Amino acid sequence: MKLIVGLGNPGRQYAKTRHNIGFEVLDELAVKFGRGTPRAKFSGEVLEADVGGVKSLLLWPHTFMNNSGNCVQPVRDFYKIENPDLLVVCDDFSLALAKLRFRPKGSSGGQKGLQDIIRRLGTEEVPRLRIGIGLPPEGRDPADFVLSRFTSEEKSVVQEALIRAANAVVDWVHKGTDYCMNTYNAN
Repeated sequence: MKLIVGLGNPGRQYAKTRHNIGFEVLDELAVKFGRGTPRAKFSGEVLEADVGGVKSLLLWPHTFMNNSGNCVQPVRDFYKIENPDLLVVCDDFSLALAKLRFRPKGSSGGQKGLQDIIRRLGTEEVPRLRIGIGLPPEGRDPADFVLSRFTSEEKSVVQEALIRAANAVVDWVHKGTDYCMNTYNAN
């Protein structure tokens, strides 16, 4: 079984913000592969999915970004999922808009949700897919920037990135992190 975690903040005021791009990737996957409707469990929403014959769980933590580990760790433990079978999908403002970057492990790179997951799981060996949300304009507070919405000029590029990221997650499920690093990181 695979566990695919999309990071974001719950609530309408955060919908479609840069920080919630992980939620949006899961929404794409849910439409294509979800079985039923998401259930409120483990301080989040969980949806069973069949990703091309591979049983998977989609997880939207509702603990707010900085406490994402409080949701992810109990789900991982309850379903007895090994860390290599867990993928965190999150935003990254140090990457150019719409750039995808897979990593099998490493530091959080300042992403607070990923940082909390690493802390709660007790290891940096957590595969992740970072999606570039663009660099904050000079002088703009990064915390404010990640909670902003994409501009009208950015929206079509972001929509394409969401579809590409969802397809990349499917590849991760079937072909693993190394394949995805070679395929998606160069683009």
